[in-house]
Order: sequence, then C-alpha cells, then structure tokens
Amino acid sequence: MTDNTITLHQVTLADADTLLTISRDTFFYFFGPLNEPANMDAYAAKSFTPERIRAEIENPGSKFYFAMIDGEVAGYLKLNFEEAQSEFQEKDALEVERIYVAKEHHGKKIGQYLLNFATQTAIDQNMSYIWLGVWEHNHNAIGFYQHHGFTVFANHPFMLGSDLQNDLLMKKQLK
Repeated sequence: MTDNTITLHQVTLADADTLLTISRDTFFYFFGPLNEPANMDAYAAKSFTPERIRAEIENPGSKFYFAMIDGEVAGYLKLNFEEAQSEFQEKDALEVERIYVAKEHHGKKIGQYLLNFATQTAIDQNMSYIWLGVWEHNHNAIGFYQHHGFTVFANHPFMLGSDLQNDLLMKKQLK
C-alpha cells in the first residue's frame, strides 16, 4: 500500500527526456479531444522537441519541478522569473507557466501541492503577485485557480497550430 506522499525534484538536463514525455503525453491527453488533430500535431512539432525542452531547462529564469509519488513522476511545474516570463517580465512577479498532472495521478491533490509550492516560492522571494495563463475553455482549471484566490485580469491570444485561441490571464495578489 502506498501513502501517495508527494515530493519535489528540481528538473535538470538529465531529466529532459522524462520532461518531454510527460509534457507531450499530458498535453495530448487533456487537450487532444478538444482540438483538431492537425493543430495539436503542429503545436507539438514546435513545442515538444528535445531541443526546445533542453533550452527551457537551461533558461536561468525558469525552474521546473517534478512532483514525485513513490519514485514516479506524477506531474510537473514550470515557474518563470523576470525576463523568462511570457508576458510581463516584472521583477516582483512570478509566472506559473505550466502545472501538468499525469492522468493516472488526477485526484491526488498534486496540482494543489504544486500551486502551493509556487505561491510559497513567490512569497519567499517577496513577489507582489503570482500569475498564469489558462485556456478559456479549460473550465476545471479556471475554477481551480479561482478557488485558490486567482482572478482574471486580462487575456491574450494563443496559437495552437492554425487555431487562434484565447487564454485568460489570472493573478493572485500577494501584497
């Protein structure tokens, strides 16, 4: 019997293949049924490559963390600081670019654990706020973030292949 204790492991270049696999698998599992296959494939061809993943890991303004359960990667978190942020690039803000949880680990509070870790990281670094982008049709994620104190403050376009989509930008004030 397992206790489902979640631990964090900071991702390094040695973990690039594992990060690539979980990124691609979770993205296709959760968003594939809601989008055209050609658009998913086009996005994946540019976003889920070994070169792109290595470059993201090597970016000094980004940090990845695996959520581990019983030695298995159950999900991951990507945080962006300063110039690595996709939008605002403010010194006193932290972007949560990705929280992905493997399908077989949903319901184990991994997303909450990772979001709590991100929030505590921002507090520890005296950030004013934490923010993220979420697809406007991802109602479960929007509700999750609202439940944790995030509010919508803007939106931005997101290209998935040739499909122009809309992401809601949400933030949580910390001070």
